Amino acid sequence: MKKLILFLTIVTLFSCKNETKDNSYFDQDDQEIKIGGTKMITIETPKGKFKVWTKRYGNNPKIKLLLLNGGPGMSHEYFECMESFLPKEGIEFIYYDQLGTGFSDNPNDTTMWDLPRYVEELEQVRKQLNLDKDNFYLLGHSWGGILAMQYSLKYQDNLKGLIISNMMASCPEYGKYSKVLEKQMNPDVLKIIKELEANKEYTNPKYMDLLMNNFYNQHILRQPVANWPEPVTRSMARLNQSLYITMQGPSELGISGKLTNWDVSKELKNIATPTLVIGAKHDTMNPEYMKWMSTQLKNGTYLYCANGSHMSLYDDQQTYMNGLIDFMKKVDTKN
Repeated sequence: MKKLILFLTIVTLFSCKNETKDNSYFDQDDQEIKIGGTKMITIETPKGKFKVWTKRYGNNPKIKLLLLNGGPGMSHEYFECMESFLPKEGIEFIYYDQLGTGFSDNPNDTTMWDLPRYVEELEQVRKQLNLDKDNFYLLGHSWGGILAMQYSLKYQDNLKGLIISNMMASCPEYGKYSKVLEKQMNPDVLKIIKELEANKEYTNPKYMDLLMNNFYNQHILRQPVANWPEPVTRSMARLNQSLYITMQGPSELGISGKLTNWDVSKELKNIATPTLVIGAKHDTMNPEYMKWMSTQLKNGTYLYCANGSHMSLYDDQQTYMNGLIDFMKKVDTKN
């Protein structure tokens, strides 16, 4: 009897030990006052010093995902859906509001809205967050994808993995594809939109209402606009119009800002970092072009969101998140 009790005790202890969860994801630094992972980073620019906002979730020494939001000019907030997927996988991720967006400083100077300057800003942020080739994954969505590609062409030695989400490597090709999508719109609606653009009535409420309910609800996020997820509408409400119009132009229906001629399609072959390209069937970005991009990269793979649009992280969420997580874990395993 005593032997049986001893055996059961050992089995119970062993089972409890196996069920112990690894809580290292929630480990915190030794900072005396806890502030929830928020860190204001001072950056140097040609116009002086400014502060940009970052916030870390989790703690994984091998997988640290820095998120570059789109717009340009939106805030990090539409990435909040990541909180429903990445923590349970033990993946650390970091929000980052680029200069002029969200909770970061806004110099209100259009000369600061410049791609090369943002590349250098990102490099300064990387250094101060202690990200390097052993842990640094970079995800750029939309405009963030442009920034991520341009950064990688200069600083890829600092990267462990790259994710180009819903962004083509050529703005001229993006502009051409917008003409394809225009033909799918109601001709009468498109005519009014073009008339408003010709008169530069970009602030006319009718202009944005027509875009939101005839184009954005089909190619930005495939839901009735009234049902869009709150983090998306909150992020859009913070849009820095000066930054957006300077770089992109007045709307997502094509491009007419400083990025109009940006094109690194012939340079993709120079990126050796393991890279995931994410495209979607209903996106403003040509999914076939996105697939082609993955073949031009030295270590590229393609994730296709068959039900998604530009915000496929919401309207084809399971495909997007499962593919993203799988990619990062495979890169980590190979390394």
